[in-house]
Amino acid sequence: MEGTDAAMNGIPRLSLVIPAFNEVATIQRTLRAIQTYLEPRGYKYELIVAADGTDGTREAAAALRSEMPVSVLGQPQRRGKGRGVREGMLAATGDICGFLDADYKVTIEEIEKVLPWFQHGYDIVIGSRKVAGAAINAQRPWYRRLGSTGFALLMRPLVGLWGIADTQCGFKFFRGHVARDLFSRQRIDGYMFDVEILALAVRSGYKIKEIGVHWQDDGDTRLQLIRGNWKNLKDLVRIRFARHTSAA
Repeated sequence: MEGTDAAMNGIPRLSLVIPAFNEVATIQRTLRAIQTYLEPRGYKYELIVAADGTDGTREAAAALRSEMPVSVLGQPQRRGKGRGVREGMLAATGDICGFLDADYKVTIEEIEKVLPWFQHGYDIVIGSRKVAGAAINAQRPWYRRLGSTGFALLMRPLVGLWGIADTQCGFKFFRGHVARDLFSRQRIDGYMFDVEILALAVRSGYKIKEIGVHWQDDGDTRLQLIRGNWKNLKDLVRIRFARHTSAA
């Protein structure tokens, strides 16, 4: 696979984008956990923290530059998770590029389930809470489970992602050139960026593998149910009728 040549040329094998908003209390712990897992196993990697906000997350991540290969992106104003991941992915240099959330709902150990599928010819490997091998360590509240079901019932016929059980799990990996193609065409700044990326991938003919991962619910309630869902609906309509340029 393309990683062999990349490693010889000094390009990181793994580029990991960590979107983080108001995660000053957790960001260093997450970064050190990733480092502790990857380095003894010989992975060459880079970490890109995409952190908007003014709570000190960017500064806390930047303070670890002397300990690990981490760079930091972001602005004081909140611009959206989708924008942060997009900027991080377009800055990434690895032959395998992915993102995982700063709250560490899915830990880096799950990467061992991901990487073999690239050698089987897949272009994108995504974590899932809804396929074989998945495990949820804490049950989500009933209203979030209901909202998830309602979202899927609306999203699939509107966007056409019938073959993907879980579009929203924050653990997705791409061949480097595939990431650069898709994220250069991606436009949604909010939470529906996952749907947009997957819709772009399907329309572009990329091969996607969905794998079950272990996922820990931390009870985060920052997503505003009514206001957030209305914005998500508008973004889904944008995705449905968008005219993205073709893959290069």
